[in-house]
Amino acid sequence: MLKGNCVIAQSGGPTAVINNSLLGAVEAAYRSEAIGEIYGARNGIMGILAENFIDLRRQSPSTIKGLKFTPGAALGSCRYQLKKQEDFEKLLNVFRKYNIRYFFYIGGNDSMDTAYKVNKLALEEGYDLRVIGIPKTIDNDLPLTDHTPGYGSAAKYLATIVMEMGIDLKCIVTSTKVVIVEAMGRNAGWLAAAAALARRRQEDVPHLIYLPEVPFDTANFLNDVEEAYRRYGTVLVVVSEGLVDKNGNYIFNDTTTVDVFGHQRLGGVGQYLVNLIESELSLKGRFVLPATCQRSAMHLASRTDAEEAYHVGRVAVEEAQKDRTGCMVAIRRLEGAEEYSCTYELVALNEVANREKKMPRSWINEAGNDVTQAFINYARPLIQGEVAIPYHNGLPAYVDIV
Repeated sequence: MLKGNCVIAQSGGPTAVINNSLLGAVEAAYRSEAIGEIYGARNGIMGILAENFIDLRRQSPSTIKGLKFTPGAALGSCRYQLKKQEDFEKLLNVFRKYNIRYFFYIGGNDSMDTAYKVNKLALEEGYDLRVIGIPKTIDNDLPLTDHTPGYGSAAKYLATIVMEMGIDLKCIVTSTKVVIVEAMGRNAGWLAAAAALARRRQEDVPHLIYLPEVPFDTANFLNDVEEAYRRYGTVLVVVSEGLVDKNGNYIFNDTTTVDVFGHQRLGGVGQYLVNLIESELSLKGRFVLPATCQRSAMHLASRTDAEEAYHVGRVAVEEAQKDRTGCMVAIRRLEGAEEYSCTYELVALNEVANREKKMPRSWINEAGNDVTQAFINYARPLIQGEVAIPYHNGLPAYVDIV
């Protein structure tokens, strides 16, 4: 068994349960006879390059346990792409300096690309290192895994607030007749689709759902809204931020700004659609942007999601000690069981990095404005259960790693 120190880092947009994965990895490292020091890198890969480490063994037991119910990235996150040769040289020097033999990276698509590059670097340089990716994203778009930790909690939150907004919209007489809810989801509609879980009856909100997997047609959209208004008197629509037209162009986005990975910055499609409805249908509308609330609402986290997030962190450390490397922990749903259950397996990082998993077209209705029962059956188990959160002075008693 390879012996040495480990470093754990977090990257990309946090989720409500990302720290459960950190907890799972840390507790598994505590039990390891192969792992000595347990470092946490501040702000992802940038923290390793800057040698900005936290000694996780010196954190109080209450702080470590508190990760179970604390949202946000406790170690700090980043969006940094390894490109420069000096970055790779610095990285390897830091690993050697601190005798780091285990690297665990908690993140999404781009983070898995970083983990893949680190593993490739170690192999090319002959440095004995075990690299395992630990998945997280509210977008649920990582391939080769049934779903991604973080998604279930974001889905539970979005479905809950949509249900509550529907009750509010229906119970009070106002001039506002249409509400557009803009959910996160750059190129995949998993999160917006989850709003359908809010329905208890056929007439319940959301009345319409639009996803990036189906080209958005303005005329069809306006007809759908008008018909729903005639039927229900008010309309609540959920849309993904990344809606595209038949040519694959975003309906609305900031074309002048991109992030470090070259992704165009999204946001604003909700207001755009409200303006369209008001001008074309003469119906007053408003838009709601849950924004980062979708990924930070631990008070509405799914217990199923939190437990699975913990286990992917634990499995990553356990499998690394079996000489597994260049892999990501994936969740496999066990089919045929009376109740939902899953197991964990490893998939190759090079088959995950920079790839996206979209909603199956068969899980979207023919009109492209709602989801099917097959999606509901897939998503419903992922939002089950609640996380017990301690409170202090009426507010959640979240913890900080210092």
